[in-house]
Parts: sequence; structure tokens; C-alpha cells
Amino acid sequence: MSRIGLKPIEIPSGVNVEIKENNLVEVKGPKGSLSENICPEMKIKLEDGVITLERPTETKRHKSLHGLSRTLIANMVEGVTNGYQKTLLIEGTGYRAAKAGKKLTLNLGYSHPIEMEDPEGIEVEVPGPNQIIIKGINKQQVGNYAANIRDHRRPEPYKGKGVRYDGEQIRRKVGKTGK
Repeated sequence: MSRIGLKPIEIPSGVNVEIKENNLVEVKGPKGSLSENICPEMKIKLEDGVITLERPTETKRHKSLHGLSRTLIANMVEGVTNGYQKTLLIEGTGYRAAKAGKKLTLNLGYSHPIEMEDPEGIEVEVPGPNQIIIKGINKQQVGNYAANIRDHRRPEPYKGKGVRYDGEQIRRKVGKTGK
């Protein structure tokens, strides 16, 4: 039984949720609006500022979709009220980030700087040369953009150089030992 799917979603004040045909859920709030197609087999009920989901059968597929559908809707409600944020830290000599307009420039030890254009709906801040803050209302977009930046130079286990998430623990290895 999906325990996540059974939890009701409380809708905060200032957030408007509409459920249209084919389970198209539109959420509008103070930070913006999001819409998502939820599996049409799920039954979505909106009553008194609370959203509940029901699955048609007890098959494994419907149990999986039950929890997924509830989480997608809850993430949309959270995104339009508070938004999402990921912080990346850059470690290494000469490794740094800079922001000019909508263009993020990364110097990560390659022979050339890496330039990335900010996607629509994502806001990127660079408070220092070795810190990047990514903000947005869509949890998926924020996480994907942060992962794309991190993939340019993942942290290596010997010196810890590279781009890592704030709070991420790097498993360090012992280097060569000389005689």
C-alpha cells in the first residue's frame, strides 16, 4: 500500500488549483504557475482546500502511480508558494564561476571556460567565485540544471576538487605512499 499516496495535500492560502479533463492539474500561486498531466487512471478530488488521490485497483502499477501522482502535485504546490533552491560549491585552485546577464561562465581546469545559458524559469546567482545558487519553482528543472553544472567536473576522491552540492560528503581515498 502506498503510504505517500494516501496523505492529503493541504492547499495554502493564495494558491489556486484547477483539475481539468484528462487529469491536467494547474497550480497558480504567488511565485508563478505550473501544470502537469497526471495519469488519467488516478482519481483526483479537490474538496475544502485539500487534494486527495485514489487509485482504481491494487495492482503494483497503480500503487506506484498513486505515490508518484501525489508527490508531483505536492511539489507543484510547494514550488508556487516557496520555490526550490540548490547550492553548488566549487573547490579547486583556479576553479571559479562568474555570472554575466543570463550566461554562467565556469572555469573548471579545462583549457577553455564553459558557458551555460540559464534555462527559462530558472534564476542563477553567484554570490562568490566558488558558490552557485540555483532557484526556481519547478523542482525537476532546478535539480536537472544543478546536475548538468555538476557533471562538468564532478568531485574527485583524492583531493576533493570539483563541483559538489552543499552538504554533500565526498568519500576521500588515500593517495600514493612513497618509500
